[in-house]
Amino acid sequence: MNDVMIEAGPTGPFSPGLRRSVGVVMIGASLSFLDSTIVNVALHTLSADLDAGLGTVQWVVTAYLLALAAVIPVTGWAARRFGAARLYVAALAVFTAGSVLCACSQSVGMLIAARVLQGVGGGAIMPVGTMIWTAQSSKAQMGRVMALIAVPIVLAPTLGPAIGGLLIQGIDWRAIFWLNVPFGVVGIVLALWLLPLGKGRDAGRLDVIGLILASAGVVGITYGLAELGVAAGLDPAAIVALLAGLAALAGFVVHALRAKRPLLDLRLYASREFTAASVAQFTLGAANFGGMILMPLYFQIVRGEDVILAGLLLAPTGLGALLAAPFTDRFGAGITSFTGAAILVASTIPFVFLTATTPYALLCLVMVIRGVGFGLSIIPAMTAAYQALPPDKIPDATPQLNVLQRVGGAIGTAVLTVVLTDQLRHQATPAGQAGGFGTTFVWVLAIAIAAAVPTILLAHTEHQARLRANASKLDEAADAGH
Repeated sequence: MNDVMIEAGPTGPFSPGLRRSVGVVMIGASLSFLDSTIVNVALHTLSADLDAGLGTVQWVVTAYLLALAAVIPVTGWAARRFGAARLYVAALAVFTAGSVLCACSQSVGMLIAARVLQGVGGGAIMPVGTMIWTAQSSKAQMGRVMALIAVPIVLAPTLGPAIGGLLIQGIDWRAIFWLNVPFGVVGIVLALWLLPLGKGRDAGRLDVIGLILASAGVVGITYGLAELGVAAGLDPAAIVALLAGLAALAGFVVHALRAKRPLLDLRLYASREFTAASVAQFTLGAANFGGMILMPLYFQIVRGEDVILAGLLLAPTGLGALLAAPFTDRFGAGITSFTGAAILVASTIPFVFLTATTPYALLCLVMVIRGVGFGLSIIPAMTAAYQALPPDKIPDATPQLNVLQRVGGAIGTAVLTVVLTDQLRHQATPAGQAGGFGTTFVWVLAIAIAAAVPTILLAHTEHQARLRANASKLDEAADAGH
């Protein structure tokens, strides 16, 4: 089979093995990210078809993101134990099987359970794929590899809602899950054919205690946040879940710092730059995935649009992110990330003033700009995190950065849905409902501002490094003159 053709650039051409890996892994990565957004336009339809409230139906999105986050921490150990390529094939197979079960679901409970299985497979695809890519690339090629990783991330917001709307309107909501099956099967066949299916090696014992604590913490916190505020008063079960989740995460931190071979190496956070980049990944995930759930509901609830138009109206955000993709590795990672975060903040402000008659042209323009901000911020922040660490620590960093981004998305989705549900509870007119969406976007704005703060440190650190490098060059030139 012919290799996937990729521009070589100044760092030299990609090896044939890397080109094949990029082509194969891109299939699974695109499916995984696509399913993070394709369901968003279906929430209104699912709520009516499955006779469930919005607070319950939103778990179709949140459960998938939670399962993604829960499985990512174990991917580093599993890739060493079984081999990265073998794990990728298994993950794509589980994802495809979960898609079949989603399509066959007869109730919202069955659908949520199937989405969990789908997320378990989808959660391993991207970090394992990143390990496959980075293992075959040189340090000089890392920026271009990271830019390729951005492709499924930026295309998902563009294609997901639009494809979802077309399938729901033209066929049925089940079609958005059947779509994954043929592509998943093709991806599995190509992976078995083209990827080096080497055997695993001794990875030591799995840190089961760490895995249980981390998973329980993530699930407990997100469930608690999602349930609080849905009812008229405080839900004791939600409070217990939230506190239990916080306690589990605290226990995981203590355990990881004491264990000889922890599930996640938290000592990486001794680097200020890595810590700042990690916080940026978490908050950008919340701002992106959480904010993405709002606009389809706005177009359907306030403007009365069908799912096709609601999906197509979301395409400008993904278009903006796609336009930004070529520039993610052209300048310094820290400065680019700060620039993107600043654009993200500025472009979120207009959504605070949403009305029932806001012109679509204005909304589309602002969504393009917001997409540019997202595209210029999240991948450079991940690149900055990798640059802050020695190469041998990258396999340890990859699961953590992925889980932070996904957990941020899950928590952002849960919190913003709670806020929106509370805002719409007593609003019957389009004008009042639009005001409720505007108030919810105040929370999105706060999250975006929080994401911009750590990028300031990244930009400052990068600027100082450049000043030191220039000063060193001047000193060398002066010495050579003497």
